Amino acid sequence: MALYKHIPNTITSMNLLSGVMGVIFTLEGHLEWAFPLMILAAVFDFCDGLAARLLGAYSPIGGELDSLADLVSFGVLPALMLYKVQPLDAPAILRYIPLFVAVMSAVRLAKFNVDERQTLDFIGLPTPSCAMVCGSLAYFLHAGGGVPEGACVWLLDAVAIVLGLLLVSEIPMFGMKIKKGHKLLDAKRIAFLVLSLAAVLAVVLLRFDWSLAVLAVFSAYVVENLVLAAINSFRRAA
Repeated sequence: MALYKHIPNTITSMNLLSGVMGVIFTLEGHLEWAFPLMILAAVFDFCDGLAARLLGAYSPIGGELDSLADLVSFGVLPALMLYKVQPLDAPAILRYIPLFVAVMSAVRLAKFNVDERQTLDFIGLPTPSCAMVCGSLAYFLHAGGGVPEGACVWLLDAVAIVLGLLLVSEIPMFGMKIKKGHKLLDAKRIAFLVLSLAAVLAVVLLRFDWSLAVLAVFSAYVVENLVLAAINSFRRAA
């Protein structure tokens, strides 16, 4: 095999390495490093597919490696970050609920690998989007976000349960990757880009922590897809 054919898998391996390092920093209590590593993993996750398409270097091993890397970077890492910011005096059963995200991420990725409907868009919440919501929220709380400890437990558990269920749901969600034959800029994607820009500007102008911009962008993605799914469901029922 030509050397360039290994480039996509090398990039995927960097995704995995970033995720593993993020897990280590999380366990050591350094979420200020773990979250940037998650973002770096997402960059590698975007680039490996792009490289595979540009180089024509698809392989069955590459697809499996991508899922394994995503499970660590966007399943285990965000679950541990949510777990780590739980108040230490929270009941044990509540502290472990965020690990639900890791389990559902594994199920989500397994379904994705055998689901031929998800060639362009997605069925269920993509693991990177789920991870960005979890990671940005955990980072914000770690950095001193103004959420009372009593409410923090219930907030984190609710986020973990809702996102975990969305991961394995049958709700259609649009993708943002550039693929041949894929109309990237339609109304729903333009609306998402506008919402994202507004969120980033609001965070900058109000001088909030930068993690809130990430949280707002990916929360907007989740909410927009849920609204679109509700509208389409209503139209079919009408």
